[in-house]
Amino acid sequence: MAAEPAPRRPTLAVFASDIGPGDPERSSIMSQVGAILARRGMRIVCLAEETGLPVPLITSARTSGGEVLLIGDGKVTLPPALATVPIEQVEDPVARLARVAALADGFVGLPGSLQSAANLYRSWVAAGAGPSHKPVILFNRNRAFEVVRGMSADVLSHSVKQFDRMAVFCDNIDDFWNKVAWALGHPAD
Repeated sequence: MAAEPAPRRPTLAVFASDIGPGDPERSSIMSQVGAILARRGMRIVCLAEETGLPVPLITSARTSGGEVLLIGDGKVTLPPALATVPIEQVEDPVARLARVAALADGFVGLPGSLQSAANLYRSWVAAGAGPSHKPVILFNRNRAFEVVRGMSADVLSHSVKQFDRMAVFCDNIDDFWNKVAWALGHPAD
């Protein structure tokens, strides 16, 4: 009798940046999120572009035994510590975001740069944002996504069924995994 194939690991596209002004805690947040997702068996996909690479997230996830895939622009130079991380080269920026969207079961936005938030939005749209599509979990530490939270309540709540599963917000690391699991319909523990 043939062995059953291993179940597919859920994949989260994580958007984060440590470039430019922003939340002073973002490197710490990235490290904590990478470890949590890896320990819970999530596969992580990230953009690897000249405009940013979430090194603390990737390093922490891999240290915790996680699987990380990078989708790159062909111009980024990975630090030596990340030399063995698999990277797919996709030159076209729109195709790169679409590739991330195709791989992801859900999206995570961490406090970071405006560029990382814009990439998250573009990738989510490429996935076909809507009531039957993939959720976004936004880590709203220090009110990083407060404007999005307000828009979500004002706009999505009137036009998207189960909008609370499409745009999920958490404010602290202790609640992060519960929100991710709930949005993906995954067991929390």
